[in-house]
Amino acid sequence: MNAVIRTENLVKRFGHVTALDHLNLEVAQGETHGFLGPNGAGKSTTIRVLLGMLRSDEGRAELFGADPWKDAAELHRRLAYVPGDVALWPGLTGGETVDLLGRLRGGIDKRKRDDLLERFDLDPRKKGRSYSKGNRQKVALVAAFAAEVDLLLLDEPTSGLDPLMGAVFNECVKEAAAQGRTVLLSSHIMSEVEALCDRVSIIRKGVIAETGTLAEMRHFSRSRVRATLKRPVDGLADHDGVHDLKTDGLDIECSIETTALDAVLATLAAAGVTALTCEPPSLEEIFLRFYGDELAASGVPNGEGAGTEGGGA
Repeated sequence: MNAVIRTENLVKRFGHVTALDHLNLEVAQGETHGFLGPNGAGKSTTIRVLLGMLRSDEGRAELFGADPWKDAAELHRRLAYVPGDVALWPGLTGGETVDLLGRLRGGIDKRKRDDLLERFDLDPRKKGRSYSKGNRQKVALVAAFAAEVDLLLLDEPTSGLDPLMGAVFNECVKEAAAQGRTVLLSSHIMSEVEALCDRVSIIRKGVIAETGTLAEMRHFSRSRVRATLKRPVDGLADHDGVHDLKTDGLDIECSIETTALDAVLATLAAAGVTALTCEPPSLEEIFLRFYGDELAASGVPNGEGAGTEGGGA
């Protein structure tokens, strides 16, 4: 794999707190890679190391094969970064800010810039001090997507955007991917990551807990099966891997581990099936597979409020 981003046993400490604990992350050229984890997991710390804003204590980080700490100026010409809370120069207009950021990278495509301003519904004549949080995000997003760069580092980029602008953001990421750009997307919005990303890495306490495509990661959770049968079924609860079985006459509902699907579907087929739905686990359910214990300890039921809160790590 031709990696644009690579970290090997990356360690970053803040006093007695270990933010990154031998973290290994690899993002291939042209890939849109989701970076998932709750606040404090280490997402933003990783991105700041990749930007050369923080120096690691141990291990190695590379962008395009170069050291982001030593070669930050050169690497920054090849990337665009959007944080979750954008700060602008208060005296510059939004348009002036976009143009200034473009000149730092050697220029900007003005036609593309104007198209993005229209798509994000951003008035470029207003001063930075007058923009709302959502409009500050739009300025950074327009500057990032208009730039002729190879890498987009996006850390909670849609924070403060309404759903309509979130849809525009999704379109822009897909266009960037079609152009062969590499994207690292840190987000709490599961549907956003699920729709956009080729692969996903879940980070927990400064360590990558799992990396893979959504299809590869689905074996970590259970599919939801609902069926209406012709005849009552016997022995369904006896199958290993069947959980939360509910029956209402000839209607059944249960969650099934991937390894048990073949056997359970065969049992249902033997009873005769008039209706059947089988829903694979969502990215949110896979995420909860790794963080369910922490939610339980905090008193939050699984699935409620998970993966939707804004902020950084």
